[in-house]
Amino acid sequence: MPCRLLSFVLHLLLLTLSISSVYFGGFCWAKQMGPLTLALNSDSFPGASPPSSDACGKKFLNLPMVKRKAFASVSMQDDKPFDFLRTLFEGVIAGGTAGVVVETALYPIDTIKTRLQAARGGGKIVLKGLYSGLAGNIAGVLPASAIFVGVYEPTKQKLLKMFPENLSALAHFTAGACGGIAASLIRVPTEVVKQRMQTGQFTSASAAVRLIAAKEGFKGLYAGYGSFLLRDLPFDAIQFCLYEQLRIGYKVAAKRELNDPENAVIGAFAGALTGAITTPLDVIKTRLMVQGSANQYKGILDCVQTIVREEGPPALLKGIGPRVLWIGIGGSIFFGVLERTKRLLAQSRPKVGEDTKQD
Repeated sequence: MPCRLLSFVLHLLLLTLSISSVYFGGFCWAKQMGPLTLALNSDSFPGASPPSSDACGKKFLNLPMVKRKAFASVSMQDDKPFDFLRTLFEGVIAGGTAGVVVETALYPIDTIKTRLQAARGGGKIVLKGLYSGLAGNIAGVLPASAIFVGVYEPTKQKLLKMFPENLSALAHFTAGACGGIAASLIRVPTEVVKQRMQTGQFTSASAAVRLIAAKEGFKGLYAGYGSFLLRDLPFDAIQFCLYEQLRIGYKVAAKRELNDPENAVIGAFAGALTGAITTPLDVIKTRLMVQGSANQYKGILDCVQTIVREEGPPALLKGIGPRVLWIGIGGSIFFGVLERTKRLLAQSRPKVGEDTKQD
């Protein structure tokens, strides 16, 4: 079963990437490539006027072709040598900071979304205790976000050096998936405890961990792990790929570095769009995680069939409004804080040659 699930997830990632590649590729070619231009060498005509069209016929055959760069291409050839440890360290600090800020600011919206998705049929939504479980969740979000960005940043930098410029989207997509896999080891138990508390099953994170482990075993803390990967791997890969590609395109168009508000707007758009697309996967994940020892669903497929049969297909889009709002605003805050923190850390780096001046 795990092998079949992993195979399905990989096929889903490849399908999504192929669709994104066709879209971005077609858009970029139509908007940015333009006609090929000929580069003339002025040394070929010292002190003379350009030759006539008859005389140029043979010379044009040997003229080099100069092609404009694609819309979302990025070059790493002239960058400084890749420092893995520093990139890892800065990614951990920036990711942890951004994750905590987002979780604290938007936790009530996430609570409402979870209760909407967990309610069966016409169940009422309780609007009390919207910050229930926040402290325990931050204890998990901090290391999870740190691990994600800590894996994503060096992986992205390494892949950008390995891949040709026109495959930068593949580098971002793959790095996002790698970061998601690494962070899932902490994300899943954190998500299980958070959602059990949000639905009123427990009053504290410590009690939730203790009772879940006692009643359901250690695997209870990883309930819905398969559905979590099914949702989060495509989500992480698509969101970070969209964000990075939009940033590259914007920088090319603006011919300058982006400021904090621009990074925030791009992050909001990428997050909201990705959140809407993956809402059905999020509903399935929530149902499997909050069912506890009742085992209402036998697995992902049974969960989908039961929801559609008992509540109708629209139930798979439950909570899409709060989810898009939450992830859209969250993407704005996360990427804005992330880029700002990365820039501050980069400015604090020791300058090359400072030590040698004293010698």
